[in-house]
Amino acid sequence: MIPPILARRDAAGFWLTVLLTGIGTGLGASALTELLELVQHTLWSGNGIDLLQAACRAAAWKHLVILLGAGLLTGAGQLLVVRLSAANSIDITAAIWFHAGRLPTLRTLGSAMLSILVVGMGASLGREGAPKQTGAVIANVMSDRVRLSDEQRRLLVACGSGAGMAAAYGVPLGGALFALEVLRGERALRFVLPALLTSLIATGVSWAFLPNAPTYLIPPYTGTLGSMVWALLAGPIIGLASVGYVRAVAWVDHHRPSGPRRLAASAITLTLLGAISIVFPQLLGNGRDIAQLAFTGQVAPLLLLSLLLLKPAATLLCLGSGTPGGLFTPSLAIGALLGGLLGVPFAHAWPGTAPGLFAVLGATALLAATTQGPLSATVLMMELTGQARAFIVPMLLIVALATLIARTIEPRSIYDARLSDAEVLKRQRQRDPV
Repeated sequence: MIPPILARRDAAGFWLTVLLTGIGTGLGASALTELLELVQHTLWSGNGIDLLQAACRAAAWKHLVILLGAGLLTGAGQLLVVRLSAANSIDITAAIWFHAGRLPTLRTLGSAMLSILVVGMGASLGREGAPKQTGAVIANVMSDRVRLSDEQRRLLVACGSGAGMAAAYGVPLGGALFALEVLRGERALRFVLPALLTSLIATGVSWAFLPNAPTYLIPPYTGTLGSMVWALLAGPIIGLASVGYVRAVAWVDHHRPSGPRRLAASAITLTLLGAISIVFPQLLGNGRDIAQLAFTGQVAPLLLLSLLLLKPAATLLCLGSGTPGGLFTPSLAIGALLGGLLGVPFAHAWPGTAPGLFAVLGATALLAATTQGPLSATVLMMELTGQARAFIVPMLLIVALATLIARTIEPRSIYDARLSDAEVLKRQRQRDPV
């Protein structure tokens, strides 16, 4: 059982593990973020933070050489790690639900390190996968040391993974909700307190090394009648798009190349990405830069359409080739592109709503629907942008509609992609008992 108070006899070991997991995850997330920025600065020049700006200035040959190097590095990683972990919570979800939270320590950490390197080199995947894996591994190792029960281990591994996201992005409440809603699937009080404390400690530690500032800087948008009408119309569309995206993630994850082919797949895929990025440098990296531009209405409609087709394809190809990396920020960027594009005709028919607000609402809705975590997605977007109450009504409306449509059609989230139909059904029964 999870000790809900300090007075219980077995509480000391459990809460000590929570404390140490938070500290270790905060340090790990800080180190991985610094490594990512170092890789980007060394290879692409620039400040190490704005990959898009550096890629726009880079020569064409540099795109090809760096991405080919990322592909070869992934292939070498396949040999060293034998079977790479996805680094995007797919493996963590399976571990929590079907293996009592147990993860292979060295393989998982090796995959986390590799994912940071290749994402820094330009792979079209998220950087948050590595901190989440690191937090999960620390929680698993600490659970062994303190000899916690399987139920306690499951919770702490989810808390450690959520704390990794919290520390990487400075989102303590969103990270805790992500651990509970998306990974653990429950929000009971005995789960809430460990999740909050782990994320709070990890974020506090990371702020000693990383900037304490919103990830996305957006204008002070306000919710209007027009934005609520748009949310009613766009919510079902984004829900349907989320179903297609989740099923595509599941398909490419199940059809990863095996045997000798996996060594060449990543090199071919990432070199192809490098070639396309000469024309569309926005495809490189996790998508943070293009999401920022969409949130401030700085992406032309034709470019929105082009990137909406290319960014999901690039992310799915990287994932399908065996390249490790996260799905959180790429999904957020795809939602921003979709929301921005859906807002173009509406803005002409109903003037008055800022174009960037459509992108913010679309990003939140797609994130909520693909993770099946409406509360965590909403809070994460609030913390990532530093905005809260001003447009909460259209945001909640579009999140609810998109998630309802997506969950009605497809029980999987992007983090359930590797689970079989029987495992998904078993998880549903555990989460939603009749």
